[in-house]
Amino acid sequence: MKFRLNILFIILITSIGCVDKTKKESEIVIKEKSLTAADILGNPDYLAMSYGGYRNFNHAIEPTLAELKEDMKLLSAMGVGIVRTYKLHLPHASNLVKAISEIKQEDPSFEMYVMLGIWIDCKNAWTDQPLVHSEESERNKVEIESAVTLANTYPDIVKVLAVGNEAMIHWQAGYFVEPWIILKWVNHLQELKKTGKLSKDLWITSSDDFASWGGGETEYHTEDLEKLYHAVDYVSMHTYPYHNTHYNPAFWGVPEDENSLSDIERIDAAMLRAKAFAISQYDSVSSYMKSIGVDKPIHIGETGWATVSNGFYGPTGSRATDEYKEAVYYNLVRDWTNKAGISCFYFEAFNEPWKDSTNTKGSENHFGLFTVDGQAKHALWEMVDNGTFDGLTRGGKAITKTFGGDKDALMKTVLLPPTSK
Repeated sequence: MKFRLNILFIILITSIGCVDKTKKESEIVIKEKSLTAADILGNPDYLAMSYGGYRNFNHAIEPTLAELKEDMKLLSAMGVGIVRTYKLHLPHASNLVKAISEIKQEDPSFEMYVMLGIWIDCKNAWTDQPLVHSEESERNKVEIESAVTLANTYPDIVKVLAVGNEAMIHWQAGYFVEPWIILKWVNHLQELKKTGKLSKDLWITSSDDFASWGGGETEYHTEDLEKLYHAVDYVSMHTYPYHNTHYNPAFWGVPEDENSLSDIERIDAAMLRAKAFAISQYDSVSSYMKSIGVDKPIHIGETGWATVSNGFYGPTGSRATDEYKEAVYYNLVRDWTNKAGISCFYFEAFNEPWKDSTNTKGSENHFGLFTVDGQAKHALWEMVDNGTFDGLTRGGKAITKTFGGDKDALMKTVLLPPTSK
């Protein structure tokens, strides 16, 4: 009898252990299946980053799978959990999700998700034919179809589809479209969700300037924009105090009452005003949204600060550009958005020299937190010191600091903003 009871006890304990193990495995599976855009966006455990992996002046040279994997491992080490891409007519985005999938196969604990950008153009964009902003490029349909295919092939990775990048803002004169074109494709994707041809948990948005979302001039306050607000799952807006140091510099110059401060104090004060400028644009979009009776999440699809400029933002312009200011802005924006439950797809992870290939010191080439050859800019120096990137590489090289880590040398490049008039 005692022997039998012991056997029963062993069976009972074993069964409980098996049930417990099965329960844990089930919980892991459920967690993997249930993690959605709603869980990721606004969650500071999944920092967001805008990403382009192009390392050459020639945009035709695509990053390899190995290079994409290098980058994803670096970003993951930083706490980045979701990256934003921009277009599908080149292999970059499809190769990226493939690279992430292969890393996950090698290491099931690896997490990286994607906000997949769908490039939208007006008719005759990038040609010598007259632009027609009220009609769309035939290529748009192919972009949409490619996005649907990738989202269905990699549902564990692709969590957001963004229709267009600054495609509604009028200063993108070379390709902008009227809002009804964006609305058409957002509605199309939402219909695919309703009919089961896309995951119901996939979020659909459009990523555009704050003004395009109604936060600026009233010319953008159209019926189609209101319909778009109702159609998207959330708003992805862009804000660039950096560019406004030239175009709208009232917040930027050093006011008279700050003249008694040290140079670094005056710079830090200007950067606080830059943060306030970004918040004001965010709030302007929120106010417009509520004025039309809509209440949806608003996340930041782009904001950033360049570190080199020989143009509007450099020594002869607004004097906004250097690594010190980028670091201050990055930390201020992360602190604000993390506390507020806002995802900020910071622009951007790595320098991309193709963006202004004829002018190596053009600011568009230098928004990265890393240089092309894997040097961590000042914003990331502390991470280097803490061993965040130990064992990781870019281009096969270990991650080092810009300026050789010499803070004094860096500070010699830092310029005081101009005195306010």
